[in-house]
Amino acid sequence: MPKILLVGSELPLLEGLSQSFAALGFSPVVAQSLHEAHEVASAQTPLVAVVSRRLAAESSAETLSIPVSAGGALVLYSTGRVDPVSLPPTMQRSVLADLTLPLERNRLMALVQHLEDRARATGRGGGAEDEKRL
Repeated sequence: MPKILLVGSELPLLEGLSQSFAALGFSPVVAQSLHEAHEVASAQTPLVAVVSRRLAAESSAETLSIPVSAGGALVLYSTGRVDPVSLPPTMQRSVLADLTLPLERNRLMALVQHLEDRARATGRGGGAEDEKRL
């Protein structure tokens, strides 16, 4: 069961995403800060890290250093309620998607499912069985 790391301070939104991911068979974990995200990701590397755009803009180096499993990705989100924050070009090139949630919730779910399918097809499923083989 691939792990999905959700990072941000919008707890009702992240809780809703957690429930949606759990219903799809993923193992979601919520972190409220980048420091907490690093601790969680170091214990078990997530397939996808979904990070608040605001947090990523405040500390792009710390955001980019969140480990994701092979075949995984970093996704940014904003809620659309505040003015968008500009991101450094390095950050813009390093993310798979920059979404407005909850409006693009279905797109996020589709992206994560595609990443899981791609990781399994290439033998990088990230599940407990795959980790034992490595």
